[in-house]
Amino acid sequence: MLRIGPYTVASCAVLAPMAGVTDRPFRQLCRGLGAGLAVSEMVSANPLLRDTIKSRRRTDHRGEPGPRVVQIAGAEPALLADFARYNADQGAQIIDVNMGCPAKKVCYRMAGSALLHDEPLVSRILEAVVGAVDVPVTLKIRTGPDPVRRNGVAIARIAQAAGIRSLAVHGRTRACAFRGHAEYDTIAAIKDAVSIPVIANGDIRTPAQARAVLQHTGADAVMIGRAAQGNPWIFAEINHFLATGKTLAPPSPGEIGTLLEEHLRRLYGFYGEQQGLRIARKHLGWYLRRVPRGESLWQSLNRIESADLQLTLVRSHFSECTGALAA
Repeated sequence: MLRIGPYTVASCAVLAPMAGVTDRPFRQLCRGLGAGLAVSEMVSANPLLRDTIKSRRRTDHRGEPGPRVVQIAGAEPALLADFARYNADQGAQIIDVNMGCPAKKVCYRMAGSALLHDEPLVSRILEAVVGAVDVPVTLKIRTGPDPVRRNGVAIARIAQAAGIRSLAVHGRTRACAFRGHAEYDTIAAIKDAVSIPVIANGDIRTPAQARAVLQHTGADAVMIGRAAQGNPWIFAEINHFLATGKTLAPPSPGEIGTLLEEHLRRLYGFYGEQQGLRIARKHLGWYLRRVPRGESLWQSLNRIESADLQLTLVRSHFSECTGALAA
């Protein structure tokens, strides 16, 4: 089992933070389907953005099971320390520091994975954040700035020395973004170099891949990102496969429809119906790739401006799919 400070995480499959995806409705859904942790969307430590609607929503954990994890991003040690205190005071039980995001708008501000270029600054940031809060602090990184300078092992040692309680590592460099394939040798080297828990991330799309990455790296857990989009039951599938060595039967169209209805209702309740139905469209696209005639339904749903009608069409489609299979 994965342990982070006082918390024992029962599942070694955890949900990665993804901007615009891992909001409270999606985190709740994934936790209910077996994700051991679900990290919030990245929140900027810029004090001018602290009270925006977007920031408040990203740190809203009402109704979520613990431990509740808030990921913070920035480049100034004092601001990050202050923001960590603020979130701990608001109920965050784990603070995660983002040094893994490769997005240009984040790296332009020397935050995210751009920080991997400056090891002394990494050390100052982590020492400041760890020293500011009583809750565990974790860190998300990439393997280095670019393939020529994979300094992930050095960063991991800095993190452990600063008091970081666990480390998630995406198996690409900042320069690689999401191109090519993740490599796991650096993650294995990081695991050998430190005694804190290490979570492997990158290109883990199936239960078999999860087991293979755990075996190759010796990591304590795997972190699932894009593979969970429209597929939140991947956590149940990984847990079952690791426990039994057997593949869990895929969800039926009826089961997918029931889960999707629950997700839509959560989105409407969290954002309000109008914004919720618009945000739902991307999730619908991911879910509907997995069902018969899903693409044509998605195109229709993209033109709908009524949450009730959106929900009705989804319910009708999955009812027809279930009836066709039963016939």
